[in-house]
Amino acid sequence: MDNCIFCKIVKGEIPKDFKYEDDSVVAFDNINPAAPIHLLIVPKEHIDDFFNAKDPKTHMAITLAIHKLIEKTGLMGKGYKIEVNGGGSQEIDHLHFHLFGPTRARK
Repeated sequence: MDNCIFCKIVKGEIPKDFKYEDDSVVAFDNINPAAPIHLLIVPKEHIDDFFNAKDPKTHMAITLAIHKLIEKTGLMGKGYKIEVNGGGSQEIDHLHFHLFGPTRARK
């Protein structure tokens, strides 16, 4: 999609430092972080909403990316949240997941 900021990031039209990238997914820091670690996990294919993400391969690619990012950022045991907005509540109409952390102090 031509106007989509995430599509422009995926295509390299807007420079971003990817924290993760594979054939299907990219991840990068949120420009307005709500936690010390706040990553956006974005499929390279433009999918406007979670409800329209029908291909199980898309879900698997996102899940694997999130697992790898939890390990890479050291969030396991420190607490994390995964969030997805949809149905019109998302600010950008391109499917994306938020990974936030740490969410609690480790004991």
